[in-house]
Amino acid sequence: MIKNKKVAVVLPAYNAAKTLKITFEEIDRSIVDEVILVDDHSSDETIEVAKNLGIEHIIEHIENRGYGGNQKSCYKKALDLEADIVIMLHPDYQYTPLLIPSIASLLASGLYEVVLGSRILGKGALRGGMPVYKYIANRFLTFFQNIIMGAKLSEYHTGYRGFTRKVLENINY
Repeated sequence: MIKNKKVAVVLPAYNAAKTLKITFEEIDRSIVDEVILVDDHSSDETIEVAKNLGIEHIIEHIENRGYGGNQKSCYKKALDLEADIVIMLHPDYQYTPLLIPSIASLLASGLYEVVLGSRILGKGALRGGMPVYKYIANRFLTFFQNIIMGAKLSEYHTGYRGFTRKVLENINY
C-alpha cells in the first residue's frame, strides 16, 4: 500500500505470453496490492503463463471483446477489489513497470486524478517492439489531437494509465 491507498495493477492481455513474465516480474509488489490480468480470448498461452507466475486475479474472456471491453473488465474487477488507485499496464513490455511507484505516488498525493504514461517521451516505443507503421500513425494522430484539443500531450493512445477510484466510478463506460 502507498499512503493508505490500495493499489491495483490491471493487465489487459491479448496474446501476451511472450512478454507477460518480464512485465509481471518488474511490478513492485511492495507498492501493488492486487494484480489483475484479463485475457481477451488469446490464441497463445497467456492464461497458462499467468497461472504459472501466480497472478492472483485472472479473468478469461470466452470470446474476444476488443480492447475497450477488456479494459472495462479490468476496471470493474479492480473496483470490486476496492482499489483506491488503478494502474493499467499493457503486458507487451512497451512500458516499464518500474514507473508504477511514481504513478501511484502522484495519484495518492491527491494532486492528480489521472496519470498517463508515454512510450514516446522515454523513446521506448520502437525499442519496445512497436511496429514502425503504428509509431507513425500514433505520432500523426497525436499531432492532430493536440491541435484539436489545444493540448501538448506526447501520446493519447497510451497503454499505461493511472486512475483514482473516484475517476473510474464517475466514467460512464
